Amino acid sequence: MAESKNFVINVNGDDCVNISEEVVGIIAGLGAVEVDGVESLVGNLTSESISKAGQGKLAKAIRVVDNEPGKIIVRMAINMKYGYEIPKVSGMVQEKVKSAVETMTGLEVTAVDVRIATVSVASTN
Repeated sequence: MAESKNFVINVNGDDCVNISEEVVGIIAGLGAVEVDGVESLVGNLTSESISKAGQGKLAKAIRVVDNEPGKIIVRMAINMKYGYEIPKVSGMVQEKVKSAVETMTGLEVTAVDVRIATVSVASTN
């Protein structure tokens, strides 16, 4: 998200709303970290730190791509917790992110690409 883009949504035919790529990324990130089995986004971004993260840090974890007008692809990298099924957690992340972004923005999410960056193992002291 280095050069922030805006996504335009038509409201009532003539009126338009611009939503920044960063806002879409924040919504997607918050949706992803709600899924059981997700430790954080790349860069150790948790639900508490996603909205406070600078654009550069969020860009390492989430990229939003224009597919067609009003349609986007979300690409994200997550850190998973050890002991969870990768295909199951990835599928739940895809569903959650798609639902959150579409509900809050009105944009159509055509794909959510999930990359597993790491698997974190809880330390026992």
